[in-house]
Amino acid sequence: MQRKVPSAIANITLNRATFTDVLIDGLTFVNFFYGNNGAGKSSIAHAIAEDDGVVWADGKTVDDFDVLVYNQDFINDNFVNYGDLKGVFIFGEEDIEAKKKIAELTNQKKQKMDARQTALDEYKKKSDGLASALTQFQDTCFSKTASIRRRFEKCMDGKKQKKNFAEAVLGEVKPIDHDLAELERLYDVAFDDSARAYPEFKKAAATTYGSLPGKDLLDRMIVSSSDTPFAKFMKALGDTASDWVRDGHTHYAGAAGGKCPYCQQRLPANFEADIAATFDAQYQQDIRDLGQFQTIYERETREIVRAIQANASDVMPTIDLMAYQEKLALLESNFEINRQRIAEKVKEPSKTISLEDTDTLLLEIGAMIDEINKQIKANNDVVSAKRSSKTKCKTEIMQYLAFMLAADVKSYQDEVARLQKEIEDVTERGKKLKKEIGDLTTEISALNKHNANTEAAIDSINKILRDSGFQGFGIRAKTGVENVYEVIREDGSVAENLSEGERNFIAFLYFYHQVRGSMSSEEIKEKIVVIDDPVSSMDSTALFLVSAIVREMVNVCRNNTEYLNPKVPGDYIKQLFVLTHNVYFHREVTYQQVGYYNCTSFYMIRKNDNISTIKLCKRQSKEIPSEEENYNPVQNSYAALWDELRDLQSTIPALNVMRRILEYYFLQLCGYEGSDLREIVLDEHRNKFIKQVEGEKPDMTDYQLASSLLAYINNPNGISDGLNYVEDCEDVEAYKRVFKMIFDALGQIQHYKMMTGKRIES
Repeated sequence: MQRKVPSAIANITLNRATFTDVLIDGLTFVNFFYGNNGAGKSSIAHAIAEDDGVVWADGKTVDDFDVLVYNQDFINDNFVNYGDLKGVFIFGEEDIEAKKKIAELTNQKKQKMDARQTALDEYKKKSDGLASALTQFQDTCFSKTASIRRRFEKCMDGKKQKKNFAEAVLGEVKPIDHDLAELERLYDVAFDDSARAYPEFKKAAATTYGSLPGKDLLDRMIVSSSDTPFAKFMKALGDTASDWVRDGHTHYAGAAGGKCPYCQQRLPANFEADIAATFDAQYQQDIRDLGQFQTIYERETREIVRAIQANASDVMPTIDLMAYQEKLALLESNFEINRQRIAEKVKEPSKTISLEDTDTLLLEIGAMIDEINKQIKANNDVVSAKRSSKTKCKTEIMQYLAFMLAADVKSYQDEVARLQKEIEDVTERGKKLKKEIGDLTTEISALNKHNANTEAAIDSINKILRDSGFQGFGIRAKTGVENVYEVIREDGSVAENLSEGERNFIAFLYFYHQVRGSMSSEEIKEKIVVIDDPVSSMDSTALFLVSAIVREMVNVCRNNTEYLNPKVPGDYIKQLFVLTHNVYFHREVTYQQVGYYNCTSFYMIRKNDNISTIKLCKRQSKEIPSEEENYNPVQNSYAALWDELRDLQSTIPALNVMRRILEYYFLQLCGYEGSDLREIVLDEHRNKFIKQVEGEKPDMTDYQLASSLLAYINNPNGISDGLNYVEDCEDVEAYKRVFKMIFDALGQIQHYKMMTGKRIES
């Protein structure tokens, strides 16, 4: 789940003008507020400027930043007299070494300020006294042992409160690391009125099949040594031929009627005698031994399984039989495999087999039975001595808990012993850091005085005025007065009677350079910037330039996050607030920002019945339902079409919206003809819409959808009879996917991502 990453100001509670206890939460690095005139935007700007209802994050305060607010008050305060503007100090770019040194010292100062704040926090924490240390110890004991205390609840009489329990732990003189599983068994029996004795498990009886005749026959071939002509014939066929003949004779001799069961020819009169003579006496004895071995093996293995299974008929509830049953299942499986292999040997005596190892499994099961019987015996012993077992359980569980908390006990006792000394140490450390911070501030100020000037700001403001077409006035340093500007006409006189738009534009440029620099050469701080309706009375050119400057500020602020913009250097703006009622300006500064959910927030300000409210504009993401996304409360008609398309799930309305988007963007803005558009997509980029399927015909689905979409936008009279495919299609998501592919094919995927709220990498 994405979240808003907090910046310097975490939230604001407004209690002024038409706001009553209105909380602005979800604040992050870049924050846009839209509302009509009089809705309450200026109240937000004033609250930030006055640090009224502002909650700062991470121990910061207003003193850690330059809070710069551009509003009507800023214009009135600075442009009452065009001849006395205070100079803006811009850090010199030419002295690279000084700049690097200042950056190094500033970083050191920040680290020491953080260290001093840590020392102050530590001093306050330790000064809370021994009572807080005891409370923390009690909480730690209680939280760490919660599950065990619940498990041994009947042993906790008189120790169910934090205070009493902690005292009992501190009073335990003999902490012991008892076996918790043994304690649980003791407790369950000692405090269980229904506890009883249980029979111990029995092991399987020793087996005899290993020494039986026939066991040694498994891994060797049983073949006849007869020397009759027929026997020689079968040997010539191979060792398995005798198995085949013997098995066939057994199955078919009685039903063959003196004929060969395969060719139906009459068998020779001496055929049965030849068959009998083929298998000698030893062969017959081996076959009998093998059969006897099979019978005994099957009987004894089944008896072993039955005996081991019988143990589970009356089991103590606390015994976990999972491993026992898994081992038994494996034993049964191996027995069954062996029985099958022996049966194969009986059927084909010339075949050699090996048996799965079951002796090891029987030994392992025997070891399990020994461990299980230990538990049963311990249970039976406790049942026979219940009263003493309860006392023993209470004693041992407190010894165990004291052992478990031994490190916390020692930590608490050590903290009590050294608390006063640590207070003295942290006080001394704070004094030393304060002095070091002061020394660094003096050194930084000295460097800034030699390397910061107001000329850079003058040159930059005049260049922007010239480039923007504003003629007839400019900025220059006031003669004879250090670090003061004046607004002058072309003849050198101080400018008077500037239009409201001209005055507001030059005021914004002046503010912009304050953001980039500082009103003092002593120290340049990080900035909190608030811009309240900056484009009042400006023409379109000025509005465009102001919008571009504000977008630059947005990128500078975003450089404090993971979304770095290498084209816009610096990260001196730590938080930005833009408030406006101008729809065009709002769209100009926000059109690429919706996708940066975790570092950008949009707000809508409304006022009804003289009561103002603020809404954070976020909603559930369509593509990732588990996450939230920004939405811009200000939409032009084209952007509104994209927003409408996002939620449409019905095919025909969605197709209508897609047609209007494609027509407006590609036909009106990009200048395509409908037929050209179709030719480029369906002919030049044909392969992008056709999926090749190995061994099958190509999948033309996407191509057909694209064809119908493009034919649709080129048809001024709606859907013709030839476009029934469009009417019949119910898969709106398929159309949306192909709609995106059209933008991609035409090299316009960036536009698609911007309009659908996808974050565009800087």
